[in-house]
Amino acid sequence: MRLLHGKYQRPEKISFCQKYFKWFLWVSLSLYFFTSFLISHPDNPKPRLTATSLPKTTASRALFESVNVTEQKSDKDSTKLNGLKIYVYDLPSKYNVDWLSNTRCSNHLFASEVAIHRALLESDVRTLNPWEADFFFVPVYVSCNFSTVNGFPAIGHARSLMASAVKLVSETMLFWNRSHGSDHVFVASHDFGACFHTLEDVAMADGIPSFLKNSVILQTFGVQYNHPCQDVENVVIPPYVSPVSLRNALESAPANGRRDIWAFFRGKMEVHPKNVSGRFYSKQVRTNIWRRYSGNRKFFLQRHRFAGYQSEIVRSTFCLCPLGWAPWSPRLVESVVLGCVPVIIADGIRLPFSDAVKWPEISITVAESDVARLEKILDDVAKTNLSTIQKNLWDPEARKALLFNDRVQQGDATWNVLYALSRKLDRSHSKNRVSGKLRSDT
Repeated sequence: MRLLHGKYQRPEKISFCQKYFKWFLWVSLSLYFFTSFLISHPDNPKPRLTATSLPKTTASRALFESVNVTEQKSDKDSTKLNGLKIYVYDLPSKYNVDWLSNTRCSNHLFASEVAIHRALLESDVRTLNPWEADFFFVPVYVSCNFSTVNGFPAIGHARSLMASAVKLVSETMLFWNRSHGSDHVFVASHDFGACFHTLEDVAMADGIPSFLKNSVILQTFGVQYNHPCQDVENVVIPPYVSPVSLRNALESAPANGRRDIWAFFRGKMEVHPKNVSGRFYSKQVRTNIWRRYSGNRKFFLQRHRFAGYQSEIVRSTFCLCPLGWAPWSPRLVESVVLGCVPVIIADGIRLPFSDAVKWPEISITVAESDVARLEKILDDVAKTNLSTIQKNLWDPEARKALLFNDRVQQGDATWNVLYALSRKLDRSHSKNRVSGKLRSDT
């Protein structure tokens, strides 16, 4: 009889088990929902950590914050750009994107031709209707043909490639012939712009191709005196420096922001300068710097390449920016963005975007003939107005203006190109047609 307890238990025993089970179930469920609520609704939720949340230095925070702010401002400000509209030609890939098979094409110092093209394709000023366009952008990459001998860009093909693109545009669409190319825009980011040669005497002798003479050239080359390689409507632009590499350099900067290098330069400095067709590299300025200061402990001078040299710039107080074959240098951009005072040694150079970048307030200019006095000049600056220059140098608007981004951001390098073009709307057939019609109606 005792084995038959399952079905025939006494009523009071069953009632106790049921009550105990229900109580246990209620407590368990209550604990479960209570702990779930605590997990999903903490009293003090932790903020989301981003790259801007944990900067290593004041410098990196300033750069990141300026980038984040401009990301919220696109190029939609039609007031500042005067309603500018640009049509981008869709050329066969042999003129541009085919060159991108070499990854260097979009990252080297001449890569502004790629960066501007990419940014314009996503820009609010781009129009798909050529009839309403103020300017026509012709995307030809001429600086991506790298030499197999020395690895440098070889531009012997540049004239023929440009000529081929102009021929195609003029034969297939009527807009080139309508204005004789005056509302067409090209990028010439090599040493001497649209003269397309690395040696100045040859570049000057060749001059700008006749088929580009009426157009607008965006070029890194610019001087304050008459020169055949800027004998065309032009906008001086900065050389390309990767924003990513600069950001990485800032992240690697000393946490205390200390700059333990007084005067810095790394690059080509010939001990025994070679005579190349009657010309010497850097007009021997770099050679003179090496000869006078290579043994001076205040100067950190290196003749050999180092991929991480930007980490040296971010540790430096003064960064020498002497001319090479051409007067301009990517060191100008790198120095400004990384907070090192640029020491410009290139007589007569015309610097990019002077409206946005107050160069006299953030840099020092030293005449090529004054290299022998360079140490004294820098000493005098250090004793007088160095702190003021450094403070001006961290103006986020100046640094922003020298960097190209994948998408146009208000105030960045491509935006400043657009701003410069918006000041040349007298070349716009579309605007002139409308204003002409208005005049005839009055």
